[in-house]
Amino acid sequence: MKYLITGLGNIGYEYRDTRHNIGFAAVDFLCKQLEGSWRDDHHGELAEVKFKGRTLLLLKPNTYMNLSGKAVRYWLQKEKIPAENSLVVCDDLNLVFGKQRLRAKGSDGGHNGLKSIQELLGTDAYPRLRIGIGDNFSKGKQVNYVLGKWTNDEAAELPVLLEKIAETIKAFVTIGLERAMNVAAK
Repeated sequence: MKYLITGLGNIGYEYRDTRHNIGFAAVDFLCKQLEGSWRDDHHGELAEVKFKGRTLLLLKPNTYMNLSGKAVRYWLQKEKIPAENSLVVCDDLNLVFGKQRLRAKGSDGGHNGLKSIQELLGTDAYPRLRIGIGDNFSKGKQVNYVLGKWTNDEAAELPVLLEKIAETIKAFVTIGLERAMNVAAK
C-alpha cells in the first residue's frame, strides 16, 4: 500500500517555524522518526519512508501555499495513489492550539492550500488533518498571526504535539481513516 502524506507550508527562511508551516513541521518530524531523507523533486521536496509494510511518500510542496494543489495532484497521478490514500496536514485557526481534526472530506474553511487542492482535484473528498493553531490575534491581524513565529509557550509544546500528529498519521495508514479519527481526537 502506498500513501501520499502532504504537509502544507510556505518555502523560504522567513516562513520557517511559523504557525502556517505546521504541516511542513509534521512531515519533517515523521521523516526523521522513520529515518527518511528529503530530496528535491517535482513541485517540492519528497521523502519515501516505510511503516508497517506501507510506503509513505512525504511531500512538502514548493509551490507556496496558494498553489499546493499542483503538487498534490501531480504526485497522486504520477504514483497512481487514490485520493483516499492521501492525507493533507495543515494549520487551522478555528481549532485551539494543539487540537487535531481528521476528516475524510469537507470545505476548505478559508484555507488557501486546501482551496487549491480542492480546485485541482475537482473534489473536496480527500482526507485532511487540521492542526489547531488558535486564534489569539486582534481584528485585522490574522495574516501576521498565521505567518508569525510560535510563542515560547507554544514552541515548548511543539515536540509533544508533533509526536501526536505523527501517531495520527501512522494510525491513518495502518488502521484506516475512521479509527484514526479516534486517535486524532485524543
